[in-house]
Amino acid sequence: MHQPLTPAEIVRELDKYVVGQREAKRMVAIALRNRWRRQQVPEHLRDEIAPKNIIMIGPTGVGKTEIARRLARLAQSPFLKIEASKFTEVGYVGRDVESMVRDLTELAVNMVRSEELEAVKLKAEEIAEEKLLDILLPPKRQQGDKEAALPEPEAMHNAQEQSRQADSTREKLRKLLKKGKLDDRYVEIDVPDRNVPMIEIFAGAGMEDMDYNLREMLGSMMPRRTKRRKVKIPEAREILVVEESQKLIDMDKVIKLAMERVEHSGIIFLDEIDKIAGRESGGRGPDVSREGVQRDLLPIVEGSTVTTKYGMVRTDHILFIASGAFHIAKPSDLIPELQGRFPIRVELTSLTREDFVRILKEPENALIVQYTALMETEDVKITFDGTAIEEIAELAFQVNSRTENIGARRLHTIMEKLLSEISFNAPDLKGQVIPITKEYVRDTLQEIIKDEDLSRYIL
Repeated sequence: MHQPLTPAEIVRELDKYVVGQREAKRMVAIALRNRWRRQQVPEHLRDEIAPKNIIMIGPTGVGKTEIARRLARLAQSPFLKIEASKFTEVGYVGRDVESMVRDLTELAVNMVRSEELEAVKLKAEEIAEEKLLDILLPPKRQQGDKEAALPEPEAMHNAQEQSRQADSTREKLRKLLKKGKLDDRYVEIDVPDRNVPMIEIFAGAGMEDMDYNLREMLGSMMPRRTKRRKVKIPEAREILVVEESQKLIDMDKVIKLAMERVEHSGIIFLDEIDKIAGRESGGRGPDVSREGVQRDLLPIVEGSTVTTKYGMVRTDHILFIASGAFHIAKPSDLIPELQGRFPIRVELTSLTREDFVRILKEPENALIVQYTALMETEDVKITFDGTAIEEIAELAFQVNSRTENIGARRLHTIMEKLLSEISFNAPDLKGQVIPITKEYVRDTLQEIIKDEDLSRYIL
């Protein structure tokens, strides 16, 4: 983490994207700040301080996932969202719980590699430019026999003159290259040949990583082949920049940094944890392995060592944020040991009409901002007046109350239906300004809203 944010600053940043849910934002802000605090305490205490894992309780579409995702971006932490219901108890067909730590490590390696590539990009561009100039103006071979026939001072003078001319031509080419005057010219370059034989390995359930590692190992045993391609200069530059960037970064350093980042600032968001909260049901149906999944999760959350292809990863200080609607099951239905590993409980509230109005207008990525920007690409301007926004919010609230409550996701379905006609005809409406009024919203959606069975399927 770079300059650490205070809890109040974290909440302010989250407010830009998530409406309401103040208590949840405060709790995650404290959990994130505690990570920084842990790094400041004396070393003998550091390993004793466990992360303050969180359970978010609330219906779907109220901002649980968005809070966790934005938190990870603020902390510049490796972040993995995964559904707890994907896992099964060891011995059953499905993913084993350790795979989420391996996935998080892979994400962290890619994240650090991207940062390192960005850091060396300027240097790589310089080297790529020199290579392009070498291709455009190959160095002349020494004309040995002719030069040998000339007296020594004259041969030296000729060599210097040729060198000056070559330098002058190279600089002229460099200027043309930078101005883009040579972009239509084709050059031949060597690129890695990706058409290597495909090796299919059949791995059993829960053995995805072994399958991947075997492929990677067998692929690396084959000699690296290249092929010559004729491409335009802009594409050649891109290929050379990527190639040189890969050479400039130290992958051992990347892996070391990524492992540290996973262990000290990784965040795993366990969605739908209520789906595995049911206790044993006597072996009936899908409940048979729910408690088993919890017992498999327990060592990961408590802190254990997981083997990944990059090395051993300790999970002691990974932050786990669990979430679930808990309509049927309750957090107390989780096994006691797992409950104890999630000391922070926070309940998210259902969204009101006023919340819907704010969601449509206030966030930086608000739906109205998104749809307005999409239509502007077709040179069509849509404007929403205040009463139209209130009407959309009211309709979303009504449909949520009468059918299934899917929170803010209902706004997406209503907005899509409301603007479908404009979206379809947008290429023919260039230059027009289309006002979206309360009457337009009612005329477009009222029939669907009135018919409860229809709204159940369409909205």
